[in-house]
Amino acid sequence: MSNHKLKILHTVEFYDPSVGGMQEVVKRLSEGLAARGHEVWVATTVNASRSASINGVNVVGFDVSGNRVRGFGFGDVEKYRKFLLDSNFDIVVNFAAQQWATDLALPLLKKIKGKKVFVPTGFSALYESSYIQYFDELKNQIFDYDACVFLSDDYRDILFAREIGYDKNHLIPNGASKAEFESPANGRMRTKLGIAKDTSIVLSVGSHTGVKGHKEAIQILDEANVKNTTLVIVGNLVERGCGIHCRRATIAFPFVGQVQFGQGKSAFYKSVRESIFKGNFLKNFFRKKRVMSLVLNREDTVELFKEADVFLFPSKIECSPIVLFEAMAAGTPFLVTDVGNIKEIIKWGESGYVLPTSFKRSFSYAQIKESAQLLEKFVNNRELRKKLSENGRRIWIEEFTWEKIVLKYEKLYSRLMDT
Repeated sequence: MSNHKLKILHTVEFYDPSVGGMQEVVKRLSEGLAARGHEVWVATTVNASRSASINGVNVVGFDVSGNRVRGFGFGDVEKYRKFLLDSNFDIVVNFAAQQWATDLALPLLKKIKGKKVFVPTGFSALYESSYIQYFDELKNQIFDYDACVFLSDDYRDILFAREIGYDKNHLIPNGASKAEFESPANGRMRTKLGIAKDTSIVLSVGSHTGVKGHKEAIQILDEANVKNTTLVIVGNLVERGCGIHCRRATIAFPFVGQVQFGQGKSAFYKSVRESIFKGNFLKNFFRKKRVMSLVLNREDTVELFKEADVFLFPSKIECSPIVLFEAMAAGTPFLVTDVGNIKEIIKWGESGYVLPTSFKRSFSYAQIKESAQLLEKFVNNRELRKKLSENGRRIWIEEFTWEKIVLKYEKLYSRLMDT
């Protein structure tokens, strides 16, 4: 327990029951700090199905969307500003730039009571021409924060801070839940999904935003010289206002033949549908390759992490993806494009490889043929997978449980109150 009982506000675009990486980070931190006796509040987008208190965390919703570049929508903009100015928190933390909950706070920082903390999570639009003025203004506004927390020691957001001379920087990585991942796999998801014991499971988890590499994952499996392999894509549907790189995609997945896809009209759905085993259907049929794309609850997703043989994540843009820490926790070796602080995570966890990657502006692209060869190596080499699996599990439990990450945030918050 901290020496001080703190009143803490976390602001984030979306929160539980919404699903996503940022939601998971703020949920784990908020609930962990509340369990340690602090009064924790979360300000986020309104959700009619959400209660006002979740696992000890007070949640207040605002009907707002957008950001400073795209403009703010809906009716609670002034209500949110008033909430920030009238509230009396010890610590106010803005999670993620380029979304309304942070962007509306930036001009008010000098007037907001309490110590202010910024967790930028990557600055995904830093190299976008439409955001030049945004980041020019941020060069001054960032100095109104009492501390910044970065997930990497060598990514674009912390390099931005160092370049402009901001030096109140703290490195606190992401993690995965000990409560969720400590128990071993039980095999029920293979049974539930009808995947035979002699079939390798290649897992990919990410929202259907169009930048998580779902299409590329299918293409990599198509190209790979492997047999008895099922690619399972787990992804939730995106919400309004989910960021500059989101693409709406509404997809249903009834099982049809070797490919589990259904009807859909989005450009993303069409591009994925047209890429599935294009020209190689018979070859892949006889090799018993299959693609399944599902929307699963959290419990089933965690179990699938544990049962998978390989985690494949050819994402186009990330900061420090939680799914890789979850793969480590599950003991599932991973393959990932060169995005965010991937090389740092691989160095920390010794449990994955970087896919051959090309770059264009803000985005990373898996090189399909070369990535397929790496996937072949993983699927066909049980000893390699076993070694990486053991590395990941060991290092995760030593360094990267949310329980330990929460203590680092608590220590930072308490130290700020003493200054």
